[in-house]
Amino acid sequence: MTTNLSRRRLLVAGAAAPTFLATGLANEINKRVPRVDTHLHCFAGANDPRFRYHDRAPYRPDTPATPQHLMECMDGAGVDFAVVVHPEPYQDDHRYLEHCLEVGGTRLKGTCLFFSDRPGSVAKLPDLVKRAPIVATRVHAYAPDRLPPFGKSELRDLWKTASDLGLAIQLHFEPRYARGFEPLIKEFSQTRVVIDHLGRPFQGVPEEHEVIVRWSRFHNTVIKLSSIPLQTKYPHRDIAPVIKRLVSEFGAERVIYGGGFSADATPESYRAAFDRAESFIAHLPETDRMAILGGNAAKLFGFE
Repeated sequence: MTTNLSRRRLLVAGAAAPTFLATGLANEINKRVPRVDTHLHCFAGANDPRFRYHDRAPYRPDTPATPQHLMECMDGAGVDFAVVVHPEPYQDDHRYLEHCLEVGGTRLKGTCLFFSDRPGSVAKLPDLVKRAPIVATRVHAYAPDRLPPFGKSELRDLWKTASDLGLAIQLHFEPRYARGFEPLIKEFSQTRVVIDHLGRPFQGVPEEHEVIVRWSRFHNTVIKLSSIPLQTKYPHRDIAPVIKRLVSEFGAERVIYGGGFSADATPESYRAAFDRAESFIAHLPETDRMAILGGNAAKLFGFE
């Protein structure tokens, strides 16, 4: 990374005291590794007539979580880039996501949501990718009445469409549904698969989550360190050993971070979320921690 430093900085560094070489120059280099939040939702709120929630919305947040608020929190917390994950209340209407990405400029990219079993939904995907900086399409499998069509051509068609467009597949699911995705992870081995929220380790029995741990053998999978549960809440289990094992199995180069932004977030709380995440990977070298908290995502999603 020192090759990217200017000749003047190299000369100054070379003439400086050893203490500066050990600290100051290292800090200069470290600043070049961006911080990236790969998982946040934005909402216009219940009272914005421009962006109504969909008739099929499973929930309807009243309080806005706007891109303007996001940018203020990012600036105050030292977060360079972020991925706005299109939330379910809007279903496959992406107008608010496009609005957010326009406000964020080069600092924001998006994950979209289309439904493989809904006529005409996936057909909208190519046009959205032409209009907006979309990096992934998300698939949900956590409610028995809203599962993707496992084993059918419709789900494969969504996966192939996203793959042909150069997008990642972003999976949000309960562990009991993991096996339904595995054939497509294998078939589309060149398509990146992002596993949200550590694969939801506490929303099933350990044997079910073990399926996800074994996905580390597929080199196109990436685990997301997000939605980190508190031990003070049900089921009151310590997530630290789970995180340590997932990082060990997938390797630090295939772990990305997301989380901390919400309607009531502040720059301080946003920064604290990153700090809390880093506390779970404190056993890793600094270079690995920086990669997980931003470097990996910057490469994966093309942030510059």
